[in-house]
Amino acid sequence: MFGTQLVSVVDAAGVAAVLWIAAATLWAVVTYGELAVLTVKPDKPSLADGLNGGWLVSVVAAQSVAILTALIAAAGIFADLQGPLLFIALVLWLGGGALYLWIMTLIFLRYTFVHLAPEDLTPPYWINMGAVAISTLAGATLAEHAALSPVISEIVPFVKGFSLFFWAIATWWIPMLVVLGIWHYLMRGMPFAYDPLYWGAVFPLGMYSVATYHLTKVVEAPFLMRLSQAFMIIALAAWLATLLGFLDTRLKRVKRAQPSV
Repeated sequence: MFGTQLVSVVDAAGVAAVLWIAAATLWAVVTYGELAVLTVKPDKPSLADGLNGGWLVSVVAAQSVAILTALIAAAGIFADLQGPLLFIALVLWLGGGALYLWIMTLIFLRYTFVHLAPEDLTPPYWINMGAVAISTLAGATLAEHAALSPVISEIVPFVKGFSLFFWAIATWWIPMLVVLGIWHYLMRGMPFAYDPLYWGAVFPLGMYSVATYHLTKVVEAPFLMRLSQAFMIIALAAWLATLLGFLDTRLKRVKRAQPSV
């Protein structure tokens, strides 16, 4: 994501390329390493104990690399590899989308057929929405640069349609997560206390705003722009509330650490 900012904001594609190589390497090692270990280990986590929205970070990682790959290719610093790089970005986007559907199927099973205690509903469940929002952004980014790739140019309607499909899933999740939050805090009385995991809920809100903004441009749906702006405000409010919670806990910890006179 930092590499994406370097390309989009300050036009530092050369520095972003270094981060892109590092990110792609880490994505491959961590994703395939973790899944390989889980596949061969004899004692596996259960759906109730080991499965939550945090697993979808693997999807976020794939789509982040896909976006940065497309932006690096479009920047032209690897001019001879522009076509192959965009094809790699396309494959990463599709593979990340497939991984989302696989993991999300298990999470949905966990939701509906395994007992869910209030304390099990942790903030990373918002990644259910965030992972598919960034998948929308990756697809929209590919569609925006389709003219640079003969392969993507041939399937632009498919790319736009699948991006809209991902966005629809992200949109579907928002009311569901709000309802579950009401159950978690208001009906079951879980405390409103700062938790570092709340940062995992801030990112999806901001990503939904960005994804909606880019989708608006590629599918020519300007009426969605207000939705993007609304979620920008919501994401900023969530970020500020989480930051204030963090600062409050730090101040309380400092006060407790001070010796009494």
